[in-house]
Amino acid sequence: MKKVCSPYFDPDFDDLPERIYGPPCRVCIDNDSMEDSTIVKVDSVNKQGLLLEVVQVLTDMNLTISKSYISSDAGWFMDVFHVKDEHGNKLTDQRVINTIQQAIGTKKVSPRSAQPKLYSNEAHYGSEHSTDHSTAIEMSGTDRPGLFSEISAALVDLHCNIVEAHAWSHNARLACVAHISDESTDTPIDDPNRLATIEDHLATVLRATTAVSWSGTGTDNQEVKTGEFLGGESTMTNVERRLHRLMVSVSDFEESPGEIEGDLNSSGFNVDGGCDDQEGKRTVVSVESCDEKGYWIVSIECKDRRRLMFDTVCTLTDMQYVIFHASIGTRDGYAFQEYFIRHIDGYAMNTESEKERVIKCLEAAIERRVCEV
Repeated sequence: MKKVCSPYFDPDFDDLPERIYGPPCRVCIDNDSMEDSTIVKVDSVNKQGLLLEVVQVLTDMNLTISKSYISSDAGWFMDVFHVKDEHGNKLTDQRVINTIQQAIGTKKVSPRSAQPKLYSNEAHYGSEHSTDHSTAIEMSGTDRPGLFSEISAALVDLHCNIVEAHAWSHNARLACVAHISDESTDTPIDDPNRLATIEDHLATVLRATTAVSWSGTGTDNQEVKTGEFLGGESTMTNVERRLHRLMVSVSDFEESPGEIEGDLNSSGFNVDGGCDDQEGKRTVVSVESCDEKGYWIVSIECKDRRRLMFDTVCTLTDMQYVIFHASIGTRDGYAFQEYFIRHIDGYAMNTESEKERVIKCLEAAIERRVCEV
């Protein structure tokens, strides 16, 4: 009798996709070690942008990160977050804990998403990434008193509903992400001719600033162009990431010749702006070299507030820096952050101008929001 051979299956075959593409993040929620906070531990194969994705998940859930330790050397990402809910308590709702584990545990960063783009345009339109019943608009440029009211009035004149809008004003520049719909049908606007008309009207409004000359900042020519609206799902952190990028595109990190106070209370806009520390403490950002390891060490001291870590990690990531190690802590209402970084090409900063740009961009990212009491 002939021996019957069964098909051979490699026992490691099922693990092959995981070894090629990397496993999902492993997430552990520890609610016992600390009395006043919940510890979220994350480990995974490291990819550029993964840290920001994890911070985005925690920030989207209105959690405050009071302390964090980050290490991603040798291609492996290990992070520990001490988090609290919006009332300053540790997490007790099992549904929230399950959501964190599911949201972070499925995060993978594709090579395409690791290459963010910065726009120099003043407005971008698109409906594929906006909310279900609206079209997204991005605007950026020079701020002036009454500008938000003029933008709102222009959209109303064009028979557009403002479904939702978020705007930042900092250093006499503005950035706005708005969602609009057709006034009569309450549906997204996707007709190219109508979008071109909206673009032309908004360009006229944005170009009307005459009081300030932006010599050398790249904002003299305020052209408005249509383009792809990036940002993925319409979560608050994705909108805020777009606002950060738009602010950088109009060089709000550069000193203005005389800051113009914008109309920050215009109807229909959710506006965030910078403000000074009531105790007179200033934001301090420094950059030092760590020659023996080939890193640059970025140190930040500023008043603590919600979403602070998102703002700093977002800025470094969008500037194409990789965070290899980090330590974040808070004390007496003040935050202390330290990042060990290299450029995405593997090199540390090469020039004083690059170092100066990192400092200015981080300072601007911290100061763009209104102070939270």
